[in-house]
Amino acid sequence: MAAYVLAMAGLKVLMLEAGRDYDPVTETPMFNLPKDAPLRGAGTPEKPFGFYDATVDGGWQVPGEPYTQASDQPGRRWDWWRARMLGGRTNHWGRISLRMGEYDFKPYSRDGLGFDWPIAYKDLAPYYDKTEMLIGVYGSNEGLENTPDSSPGVLLPPPKPRAYELLIKEACKPLGIPVIPAHLAILTRRLDHERIAPQLFPHNELAQRVTRESMQERAACFYATGCGRGCAIKANFQSTTVLIPPALATGNLDIVTDAMVREVTVGPDGKATGVIYIDKTTRLEQRATARAVIVAASAAETARIFLNSKSARHPDGLSNRSGLVGKYLMDTVGAGLSAQIPALENLPPHNEEGADGMHMYMPWWLYKEQLAGKLNFARGYHIEIGGGKRMPGAGAFNGMEAVTGGAYGQAFKEACRRYYGSHVYFSGRGEMIPNEDCYCEIDPDVVDQWGIPVLKFHWQWSDHELNQAVHMQKTFAEIAGRMGAKTTSTVHTDGAKAIHNGGAIIHEVGTTQMGNHPNRSVLNAHCQSWEVPNLFVTDGAPFVSNADKNPTLTIMALAWRTSDYVIEQFKQRNI
Repeated sequence: MAAYVLAMAGLKVLMLEAGRDYDPVTETPMFNLPKDAPLRGAGTPEKPFGFYDATVDGGWQVPGEPYTQASDQPGRRWDWWRARMLGGRTNHWGRISLRMGEYDFKPYSRDGLGFDWPIAYKDLAPYYDKTEMLIGVYGSNEGLENTPDSSPGVLLPPPKPRAYELLIKEACKPLGIPVIPAHLAILTRRLDHERIAPQLFPHNELAQRVTRESMQERAACFYATGCGRGCAIKANFQSTTVLIPPALATGNLDIVTDAMVREVTVGPDGKATGVIYIDKTTRLEQRATARAVIVAASAAETARIFLNSKSARHPDGLSNRSGLVGKYLMDTVGAGLSAQIPALENLPPHNEEGADGMHMYMPWWLYKEQLAGKLNFARGYHIEIGGGKRMPGAGAFNGMEAVTGGAYGQAFKEACRRYYGSHVYFSGRGEMIPNEDCYCEIDPDVVDQWGIPVLKFHWQWSDHELNQAVHMQKTFAEIAGRMGAKTTSTVHTDGAKAIHNGGAIIHEVGTTQMGNHPNRSVLNAHCQSWEVPNLFVTDGAPFVSNADKNPTLTIMALAWRTSDYVIEQFKQRNI
């Protein structure tokens, strides 16, 4: 996003990417079936989300690029997902695009826990609008508490609910749980390029032209295959189809792939001069110089670069006088439950059209009860749902044993026809409160294959997150019970068993916290280093808290706001 906005403004941008080049238009297997893939498309250590997942080099383990854990105890580890490819995780993500609300920017003021952001919702609202218009987000405005509405004309129409989503909505009514259209970055119709481009870039003919041309190249989703494969018709959002091509079209962006950045260099005047990186094809050290440096490597990798950027001026790492670089690492609280709905058994084969992802979801609904202290955890969660008769792959029928007792042979085939499409899945995604036990630091004894010191992770959930995960499980079970469904996974009442490991949800934020005072934050309210005035961060690292809203939309909106500030600083010759 930073490269896109800066290139549109006429600044010359060099992007260094740690992974290889990647083009979804030519590389996405849009119509290949599970039977066409090794292991019927099943996941492997090299491809955890299956053979067709767009992540070409990455996962929780990257060969030659280890990381270490401070503890091997259950619940004390961080699983670090990385995507070594152009476009990074935007090629892989679930496209869920939720705005943080007013409460989410001022959580400390609300309940006395964690920290307040140095900005408020109103500061980011215009950038949410612009980001949603640019990338294309479907959804609706419902006027719910702390679930912000978009401006009129911003959102695309949501697809119609599926049968299981309507059943869940009916079951949630007596529980007071809202079930509303989800917000996903998938085009349900083509973008209005003639209207949107001038709104995004008034008085900038170049930006309008390349953005308009880019939007015209995007087709509406025709519900063919999973978004996680990448999208050859550019219907979903990934930076490799939506942000990078128009940025390149300006003539202001150069990209160097297979460039593993080791550190940011600083001159005698205290300003960043550029970076040192390893050319992964030659294994030689290279340097790039610039008037400003923007780091957007993912929260943990950004902290790693900062911590490895040591000098006489910065003995503890770059911009780390506060000692907070790497601290307050956060992920989303995750817990799940699966169930089988008898009412959906023996469904005839039918075309269950839809986007690859939710058409409906449940935003957090117990703000008032939480504020009144009626719950044993301080922050909320939303519920994502899945199910239906999608194209089955390896493992699609693994849940049959729970309902058949272990059918085999002909009985198993009959069970598949009877039960397939009758399973639903509930996934809770909740807010984590930052704590001092969750951080990353440089391991003094381990380096990666490029000779760069690696990260060691420290992790521990608080009781707030553990109790929240139990509440999720109980809520899922209650919803399933009202549908007459049978749970096919364990309903955990022990938070340590209910909750996923840190890092498992891949919502990695924190580590270079933004704030109002240099002693209590790494960055100011513009994501600018307090100590190095021409150094900025535009990934999830500046996050002060981790709301239950998936972070990607906020990362992009915040990056756009930061980039506008960088442009203004260049105009004023402060950089």
